[in-house]
Amino acid sequence: MDSLLNTDRPPVFCPGCAHERVLHALDQALIGMGLTGRQVVIVTDIGCSGLFDTFFNTHAFHGLHGRALTYATGIKMARPELTVIVTMGDGGLGIGGAHVLSTCRRNIDLTLLVLNNFNYGMTGGQCSSTTPRDAEVGSGFLNRLEKPMDICQVAGTAGAAMVSRVSTYDEGLVRHLQEAIAYDGFSLVDIWGICPGRYARQNRLTPRRIADSIAELPDLSSFKTLNDRMEYGRAYRQEAVLQDAPPDPVRIEPVFKAPWKGRREVVVLGGAGQRIVTAGELLCLAGAAAGCYATQKNDYPVTVMRGHSVSEVILSETEIEYAGIENPAVVIALAAEGVGRRKGMFGRLSPESMVIRALGVALPPCGATVVDIDFKSKQIKSPDWALASLAVLARENRILTMAMLKKTLELRYSEGVLEAALTVVEKTNISRHFNIS
Repeated sequence: MDSLLNTDRPPVFCPGCAHERVLHALDQALIGMGLTGRQVVIVTDIGCSGLFDTFFNTHAFHGLHGRALTYATGIKMARPELTVIVTMGDGGLGIGGAHVLSTCRRNIDLTLLVLNNFNYGMTGGQCSSTTPRDAEVGSGFLNRLEKPMDICQVAGTAGAAMVSRVSTYDEGLVRHLQEAIAYDGFSLVDIWGICPGRYARQNRLTPRRIADSIAELPDLSSFKTLNDRMEYGRAYRQEAVLQDAPPDPVRIEPVFKAPWKGRREVVVLGGAGQRIVTAGELLCLAGAAAGCYATQKNDYPVTVMRGHSVSEVILSETEIEYAGIENPAVVIALAAEGVGRRKGMFGRLSPESMVIRALGVALPPCGATVVDIDFKSKQIKSPDWALASLAVLARENRILTMAMLKKTLELRYSEGVLEAALTVVEKTNISRHFNIS
């Protein structure tokens, strides 16, 4: 094969666009290295450089602006035998800067070709992260306020070893591309070229000026020595095989019959340290032990010391397609923090719903049956209130049975913790100590 270019989709760049020269140089580089289309993946960004994947008969992936390196990383990790090449303009380079830095640090075996024409050529010629400060561009004075980024210096500082800069018009462009592709690790080629449709209309830029400008910049070869190390994917697999294999997940056999039919929804509302998420997990395990499907959805604490305050659980005899909860069968209200996060839910509760409330917790008006429990009088500490509430439900055969709860505790806890949990369950034999309002 003498070309990997797609004859059914010829290039559509503006006349004189530097990208077309890079396109043909890349084709020559791949053919010269003996690579076939099945061995190569072209991953592209948005913009003019994002058209590359359609012009080659190779594997291809086209994604969001600035995100091409994330997709390429996943492809290379999953299929390390493939040669993965990313094309990105200076626009995508700025938008995806964090991904560029992460890829440099990892040293994963990808080749990033930065097609650098100093502007957003496709969308109006606005300034990009590499636009010179003295250039005239479509975004007015904005480029005069920012220092242009030298992506080679940034990449080398971030950990990339194979960093090079070349003019689109350099006779050695094919060789530069081959050296970058052949490198066993992350390689970046900053390819300077002319955008005749936008940038060159207002800025005098010629191949000679590009060559002279590149010649004035610092040498990049020291990065190869400074940052040389094992390729990320190979290093990852080498370390991974040394790790202990994770245990197989616990298989829960359905040995009980659920004390209800259809779907039941439970919301646990509490505060930091009350083991709200654990209570939700115990409910899910209990449901699984009865052969039910289960989902659990928790809130996200903004700070570490606050802790989770909401856990929403659905148990169903049939598959759960929607995990939203509107009118739960049971609400466990243990602290003002959780109640405040779901206060709008209480007005929708039906008379068939039950609210188990820790004595003293204020509730919004609701039509549900409210069961007040004085945990403190039974010497049950706040971290155990959620578990104690599950035990109250189990004694009422509501949502779960006592046998389901005890089996769940055996699945979840080791011997010492299990004994303490069972002690809490025994303390909840307090049906005559709660009030229904």
